[in-house]
Amino acid sequence: MFLRATSRKKDGKAHRYWSIVENARRKNGRVVQRHVLYLGEINDAQRAAWCKTIEVLEQGGARSSQIAIFPEDRPVPQLDCAVVQVRLDRLRLERPRQWGACWLALELWGWLQLDEFWAPRLPASREGTRWLNVYKTLVVYRLIDPGSEWRLHRQWFASSAIGDLLGEDLAVAQPNTLYRCLDLLLEHKQALFGFLKQRWESLFEARFEVLLYDLTSTYFECDPPQEGKRRYGYSRDKRFDCVQVVIALIVTPQGFPLAYEVMAGNTVESTTLEAFVQRIERQYGKADRIWVMDRGIPTEAVLEKLQNRTPPVRYLVGTPKGRLSSLEQAFLAQPWERAREQVEVKLLERDGELYILARSEGRVDKERGMRRRALKRLVKRLHELQGQKLTRDELLLKLGAAKKDAGNTYGLVQIDLPPRNQPRKTHSFTFLLNRARLRQVRRREGHYLLRSNLSQESPAKLWQLYIQLTEVEQVFKELKSDLAIRPIHHQKDERIEAHIFVAFTAYCLQVTLKARVKSLATGLTPRAVLEKMAGMQMVDVHLPTTDGRELLLRRYTEPDADQRLLLTHMRLQLPKQPQPTIVSSDPAATVAASPV
Repeated sequence: MFLRATSRKKDGKAHRYWSIVENARRKNGRVVQRHVLYLGEINDAQRAAWCKTIEVLEQGGARSSQIAIFPEDRPVPQLDCAVVQVRLDRLRLERPRQWGACWLALELWGWLQLDEFWAPRLPASREGTRWLNVYKTLVVYRLIDPGSEWRLHRQWFASSAIGDLLGEDLAVAQPNTLYRCLDLLLEHKQALFGFLKQRWESLFEARFEVLLYDLTSTYFECDPPQEGKRRYGYSRDKRFDCVQVVIALIVTPQGFPLAYEVMAGNTVESTTLEAFVQRIERQYGKADRIWVMDRGIPTEAVLEKLQNRTPPVRYLVGTPKGRLSSLEQAFLAQPWERAREQVEVKLLERDGELYILARSEGRVDKERGMRRRALKRLVKRLHELQGQKLTRDELLLKLGAAKKDAGNTYGLVQIDLPPRNQPRKTHSFTFLLNRARLRQVRRREGHYLLRSNLSQESPAKLWQLYIQLTEVEQVFKELKSDLAIRPIHHQKDERIEAHIFVAFTAYCLQVTLKARVKSLATGLTPRAVLEKMAGMQMVDVHLPTTDGRELLLRRYTEPDADQRLLLTHMRLQLPKQPQPTIVSSDPAATVAASPV
């Protein structure tokens, strides 16, 4: 990098503007210069009336004075204000840190008006700790580069400009401060989601008539005692060796969360629905909502209760394929209706409910390919076992492992085991493909069954509602990958839930950005926008003066073409560069300077 001066004449006056640029080599070998930082005008020897000055505010704000900045190699005219000459040849760039993504995250915070919500709920402590800024630091960190609170303190805070943007120093990122802030959050969770619902309705005209409900789990990479909500249970992350908690979530088809709950790790999902319906009605009132769920969440008893309520709760739920056996003949007489390309549906009314059978050509190919690969692996493994000399007990153990790996495909093979009284070398057994079962499976590949009490809707509309469940799966994916909600290292239940609460707050910022950029480009994701904006850095520019002091300018780098395009489309305007300061060799004599 190097300094570059650009001279310009305007109204008969000569002006010289300074920038920091760097050389970049293009593919054709040509070297071009990239504009990194704009430092502005530094006076040359001109008429006194043309000189630019800055206002210097002394420490404590008792008095201020005007000074003019000149380069060391230029003569200084007689002025009515103090003059400072800077040594441009000794310019230093220090502390490069990520600025753009932090600034954008705080802009998202402002769009949601979260200061208005949190300011009365997180007042500063008597010691002067501004808990709202601590909370912002936790949320921005979780959104941009998530990790542990210890990593935030030791690494991330210094490598980001969040302190510059919030006007805070490292004290805001002390581990004890971060943990104490977590203890202040949970009591406001319900009120926050009610506030966000109104903001999303105002910003994006969000609708909340269709609610998608699902559960996931997140684990702990440790071996704590089973206490509180940390329990062993069915792990959606395939980490059955770890204790976990279960997270139940309700979102809209646009991904806006309406409520969530942290439950014990051994919670059975079929026991959660009724309580969640009651909670939503208490918080948001009774309304004409449609609950969309996957199979396994509601039991027959719960669905009956939902139908018998006044007014009845409307639902659309996936149904196990086993129920299709009893309805297959009745469905044969019903016509297919095209929902979209390669997807057909048909409807059957039975016992006050509607059953919707969907057939997807794309899903046929997918399920058939998965079944063939699994069957091929299973047959190969069975041939390997036939060639081994095993006792009967050893054979049963290995067949059990093969069954676990093959899943439902194992039922397509009929295995004849050697009798118990056969001599020790019982490695011989036979297996045969169950062709009748295979034909039945082939007929049902690509088909799935839904049930609902929405009697007025067409089969195609019901299928479109159900397919929106992929949005809640996307929320879980973003929480676990982009926002790194797992693994959890906290030990107390309150801290565990507060960790998840911070992650959900970060997700609320992310889904707001998603809604904001939705119209810009089809494939543009919030993560891509944040990564692009993270390319804007902040650096400290030190300009030594001839009188032993330094002019310190904290400057963010100039946006490139892609970043300018994003800012334009999102209707965002970058803030003014931070206020420069005059730094003395004596730290107590540091004064602030603001351009006039």
